[in-house]
Amino acid sequence: MNIKHPQSKLPILALLAVAGLALAASVSAQTVPVDYANADSWLCRGADSDLGACHVDLTATIVAADGRLTTEMFTPFTDAPIDCFYVYPTVSLDATANSDLLAGPEEYNVVLQQFARFGAHCPTFAPMYRQSTLSALRGGIAGADRTLGYNDVLSAWNYYLANYNNVRGVVLVRHSQGSGVLIQLIAAEIDGKPVQEKIISAMLLGTTVRVPAGQVVGGAFKQMPLCTSARDIQCIIVYATFRDTIEPTANALFGRNGRDSVAACTNPAWLATGSNEADAYLSAVQEGRTAVAAWTSAQPKLDTPFAKAPGLLSVDCVSSGTHHYLELSVHANAADPRTDDIAGDILTAEGTPDAGWGLHLLDANVGMGDLLSILDKQAVVYLGKQ
Repeated sequence: MNIKHPQSKLPILALLAVAGLALAASVSAQTVPVDYANADSWLCRGADSDLGACHVDLTATIVAADGRLTTEMFTPFTDAPIDCFYVYPTVSLDATANSDLLAGPEEYNVVLQQFARFGAHCPTFAPMYRQSTLSALRGGIAGADRTLGYNDVLSAWNYYLANYNNVRGVVLVRHSQGSGVLIQLIAAEIDGKPVQEKIISAMLLGTTVRVPAGQVVGGAFKQMPLCTSARDIQCIIVYATFRDTIEPTANALFGRNGRDSVAACTNPAWLATGSNEADAYLSAVQEGRTAVAAWTSAQPKLDTPFAKAPGLLSVDCVSSGTHHYLELSVHANAADPRTDDIAGDILTAEGTPDAGWGLHLLDANVGMGDLLSILDKQAVVYLGKQ
C-alpha cells in the first residue's frame, strides 16, 4: 500500500527556530519580574500541577507492518528520583512582540507533543516565559525584546533550584527557541560551575551546537561534552532532522557547520539501543493538504492521540559538507497495509517540502522513545554516583 501522510502546515510552529538564532543581546525594557511562586506561571510544575499541560492523554496506537493495531497506555511517575525541566519553542500567537504569560492552545499543544511524555520518568517543570512571538518573527511587529524571555527562564530555573530541586538530578529538555535560550543558560550559569553536578543531560533539539572537528567538547560549551553513550552524564544530546530524500540547502538554518567547527549530531536511536531504528511517537491524526492521514488501509483513523510504527523509521547522523544533521529514512513497503510515509515537513509557498527547514516540527517526536530510554540509563548512572 502506498498511502502518504499529507505534509503538516501547522501555523503555530511554522517559524519555530528563527528565535533560536536571534538571541543576540539587546537592551531589555524595564519589566515586572515573573512570579514563579504562582502556579499559573508554569505549564507544568511537578506534583503541584496535576491539572497542568503535562497531565494529558498520551495513549499511543502501535501500528505493526501487517496493519495490526495494539494500544500502549501511559503511566505517569509515582516516585521518580530525578526531575525534567523544559523550555518550549516559538509557538505564541499573541499579537504582540513578546508573549504574555497566559497559556493558549499553542503552548498546551507543544507540551503534549514534546514534553508531557517525560512525565512517565520524572516530575516535569515547564515555565511560561515572554518569548518572541510568531508575529514578531514574521516581521509583522517590531520591538521584540530578545532578552526578556531568557531572563524569565533564568528566573524560573533559579526558582526551581531553590524550591524544588532538593539535590536531585535534572534533565534539561528544549526545542528551537527553547534550545537557544537554554544554550545561553548552560553557557552562562551551568557549564563548569558547581550546579553542573546536578545535570544528568541536556537534550537540545532542533538547534545547532558546534564543536571543533573531531572533538566532543569545545565551542559553545567549555566543560560539558557531547554524549557518546547512554551511560554518559553531564553531557549534551543535540540534533536537527532532515529527510534522506531532501538534503538541507546550503542556507538551511540547522545543523550548519562553522568555518573551523562542525555542527554536533548525536543519534538518539544509536545512543539508546545501538541501532538506527527510531522509536518515534507521532501524532495519530495529522492534518495537511488533504483531510486526515491514513495509518492503514483497513483503519485510516486511530482513536488515540499518538501512533508508533515499529521498523518504519530509521535515523543516522550524516554530513552534506555544509551541514551535519540527523537523517531520517522511511522504510516503505507498498505490499503491506501500513502507511508508506509520515507527515511533518514545513512547506514552501508552493506547497512543497522546504529543504531549508527539514523535519524541524518532528525533532522531538522522532527521538522521543529513544530519548526516554537514554534518560533512564543516564539516571541509573547518576544515582549510582550519589
